[in-house]
Amino acid sequence: MQKLNKQQVFRDPLYGYIHVDHELVLNIINSSLFQRLRRVRQLSGVQMVFHGAEHSRFSHSLGVYEIANRFLTIPDVSKALDERSKMIFLCAALLHDIGHGAYSHAFEDVFKVNHETIGAKLILNNQEMRDILDSVDDRFREDVASVILKKKKFPLIEQLISSQLDVDRLDYLERDAYFTGTAYGHIDLDRLIRVIYIQKGKIVFKYSGIHAIENYLIARYHMYWQVYYHAVSRAYEVNLEKIYLRVRDLLLSGFQFKGDVEPLKKVIEDPSDLDNYIRIDDYYINGLISGFRRSEDLILRSLADDFMNRHIWGYINDTPENQSKIEEIKSKMSPEELKYWTSYRTVENTTYKDDEENFGDKIYILLEDGSISTLKEQSQIISSLMQSGNKRDPKFFYRKS
Repeated sequence: MQKLNKQQVFRDPLYGYIHVDHELVLNIINSSLFQRLRRVRQLSGVQMVFHGAEHSRFSHSLGVYEIANRFLTIPDVSKALDERSKMIFLCAALLHDIGHGAYSHAFEDVFKVNHETIGAKLILNNQEMRDILDSVDDRFREDVASVILKKKKFPLIEQLISSQLDVDRLDYLERDAYFTGTAYGHIDLDRLIRVIYIQKGKIVFKYSGIHAIENYLIARYHMYWQVYYHAVSRAYEVNLEKIYLRVRDLLLSGFQFKGDVEPLKKVIEDPSDLDNYIRIDDYYINGLISGFRRSEDLILRSLADDFMNRHIWGYINDTPENQSKIEEIKSKMSPEELKYWTSYRTVENTTYKDDEENFGDKIYILLEDGSISTLKEQSQIISSLMQSGNKRDPKFFYRKS
């Protein structure tokens, strides 16, 4: 793999420097596809609650790459991967979020697309990215895409990229905590790196590192409930989803928009239209929504005004005792208003799952005698939280009159 004559660095608030040693990595970062991630926020509606949360998928992706780079200093990881596999790991870490659309998950929910599927297609088919990845060999981009899609061709790399404790989560928890100003997400990254080993093709953690793992899982749990699932953030994202829904319905009905809705129209017609998909970033959507405030369509105009001016919708816990209040609110709306001005949304999260429903779900612990156990068996705290740390939060959201 071609190395740079001089190491390139990116200043980062978490890691000091992000280090780039390979020409391939620098070419990916400089590509228009990767630079697009500067225009996609990491935390979507969370910025309406935590005003410092302005960071992008670009900075997060660089952070994931840097952690992957540091993982390669772990002796067992370094020995388990040959040079080509190491580059697959670094490139997959860098490109794991390349398929995100505007405001991330809200876009996926309405337009029924999956950012990992789109990301793999971009890695395989975007001409600029193809040219960069094909400089290694003609199978390299397919191997990187297989990691993104979790095809189990490279099971160790997939565990490192996407599991209960992976390079993606290690960056976004710390980064999101930093930019939201919350104290929940701090992780002892250096300690976790020091206790990682590879046994029988699996990532295992030395028993002495259990406290760092417990802290990580509890931090993750609190970040979800205090930041990612904050009710105001969810209300703002419901507002955005309803804008997407109204635009989609108006396009299908032949409504004549004054703004440039062609990329959205093309993606609605064909979600695999990659050229138009990558045109849809936060900048594009914000410009559209700003223009929608002058739309001839009353519902779209109202939704856009709410979004641009932070008119946060109301919300009520969707519980039996609140049903009469919810029905009272709904009774004052027309059928069309009910469709676009109300929504039921439920979120749920657990501290830790150990059921192997998905590949990489278990966290394995390396005991002092060399045997391998599980975190559930070795941590009383986590075992207890698996029983009591399950939480579900159903809410009814509505536009205030």
